Amino acid sequence: MPLNKTLRILLIASSLWYFGEGLFGPLFAVFAEKVGGNILDVTWAWSIYLVIAGLMYVLVGRQINKSNYKEEVMVFGYFLNAVFTFGYLLVNSTTSLFLIQIGIGIAEAISTPTWDALFASNMSDTKNTFHWGIATGHTQFMSGIAIAIGGLITYYISFNMLFIVMGIIQIAATITQARILYLKRNGKL
Repeated sequence: MPLNKTLRILLIASSLWYFGEGLFGPLFAVFAEKVGGNILDVTWAWSIYLVIAGLMYVLVGRQINKSNYKEEVMVFGYFLNAVFTFGYLLVNSTTSLFLIQIGIGIAEAISTPTWDALFASNMSDTKNTFHWGIATGHTQFMSGIAIAIGGLITYYISFNMLFIVMGIIQIAATITQARILYLKRNGKL
């Protein structure tokens, strides 16, 4: 069963997003140490991100459940993620790292539940395990490739270049996701 236009856009933008995020992958711990952190700081930064994202998933999911602006909310979450990704360029202490992690957690929570709902609502058969396999599998695939490339960028160039590349990819994901808004407003979805 082929993917419709909305599902293709959602998957392409999500693949870009996961690729951009995946570039950082396990390098997060090395970066945290570089800005003065230790193993506890890495633990706290990752914990803060997960707790904030988890709580915000529930709050955002509840707030936008009946909204007519799901696509706009999702695109805003993608945009906010790009902003905070570029924010890594300004991190110079564990405190600023914690703040960026909070922002990334909020951005993810704004976009992901909406993405999931839009994906499900645009499937002609919500029990199609192949489509759900694509929706989940592409995240692992893109992240796996990105981790290797992120290591190469950081090793041969710098963390700053890594964050610039990540941010540019996040902007590309936002623009791709915004295509849904354009198509919706012009009656092409």
